[in-house]
Amino acid sequence: MDGAFAAVAPDTFPTVAPVVFREAMARLGAAVHIITTGGPAGRTGLTATAVCSVSDMPATLLVCINRRAQSIGILTENRVLCVNTLHAGQESIANYFAKSTADKASAFDSPDWTTLSTGSPVLESAVVALDCRIVEWRAVATHIVIYAAVEGVHNGPPGPALVYHDRAYKHV
Repeated sequence: MDGAFAAVAPDTFPTVAPVVFREAMARLGAAVHIITTGGPAGRTGLTATAVCSVSDMPATLLVCINRRAQSIGILTENRVLCVNTLHAGQESIANYFAKSTADKASAFDSPDWTTLSTGSPVLESAVVALDCRIVEWRAVATHIVIYAAVEGVHNGPPGPALVYHDRAYKHV
């Protein structure tokens, strides 16, 4: 695939079979997030678990999204995003934004959503929402790896987060 590992190696190298890797990754628990964007290209969102902190100076996140995601074009054109970490019990929101057939733009018309500085939708009931500007992205294998500078933070109500582990939602 074009761009696969180009940033780290000039040649391809052997890896485990995809089915073996997917099974291993299913055993890693991860917080469930709704990645949203809003701007000239429109509003959309998607469910993701591949999010992590890169640095606190400057505050930077890494977000990995499949290249085939329906929202990727809007996200890369807007160049802003918000990482909304879901609370335990918000499985229905995770499932809605995971569907490719969902009318995601209209979902933000609910009073549960607001915005911070970038204009990306912020879920007020999220554990935390990190409003970001995309500073760089790289194509790596099947995914786009996004580096995003955090411009704003919304702390939602305290409580347990929603986690995806062993192909099921769990609460921590």
